Amino acid sequence: MQILLIVATEGEALFFGALGLEVAVSGIGAVNAALTTLQAAGASRPDLIINAGIAGAFPGKGLNIGDVALSSQITYACVGAENHDGGFLDLRALGFPLQGELFNQLPVWEGAQDLAQRLGVQTGEMLTLDTVTGTKHTLEKLQNCYPEALTEGMEGAGVALAGLRLDLPVLEVRGISNMVGPRDRESWNIPLALKACRDVLEGVAF
Repeated sequence: MQILLIVATEGEALFFGALGLEVAVSGIGAVNAALTTLQAAGASRPDLIINAGIAGAFPGKGLNIGDVALSSQITYACVGAENHDGGFLDLRALGFPLQGELFNQLPVWEGAQDLAQRLGVQTGEMLTLDTVTGTKHTLEKLQNCYPEALTEGMEGAGVALAGLRLDLPVLEVRGISNMVGPRDRESWNIPLALKACRDVLEGVAF
């Protein structure tokens, strides 16, 4: 299987480089990720596009720092409108599809569930946000809007949208570096998250 790996930073590209996969560095955020994926995947036409890196895990979902999760769905969680009472209106509520007949929720590679079972990792909904959560208030708002969400990251929806444009399957693979909630940078463990992510990517590639 020919795999294209989309990562946000040069450091991640170096860390995953030993896997021998095609790697493209997008920069931070969904827009960068979409543009980079369109360019790189449009040229190489891989069998699978993987957006890999670190993520925060939502409390109570069985994920700890150093675990890995795979996407069963990628949700562009921050696209919508604020209601008069401070609530969130997603694109379905507004009546504006993100692409075709899709709203905030974007599909992923159909082999994700079987792969997760084979590798012994969780799979579930992954949120893409423009701003990483740093308060209890934001955590609670996201949990109310997306009670099934496992993780939050910043690039997945961009990669998924580009994959849809190119008619190529997409999977998001995230090592857990922190828990979603009040920002506590000292509790993060990025090296452990990246190592766990790389171990799982080895299982995907080989």
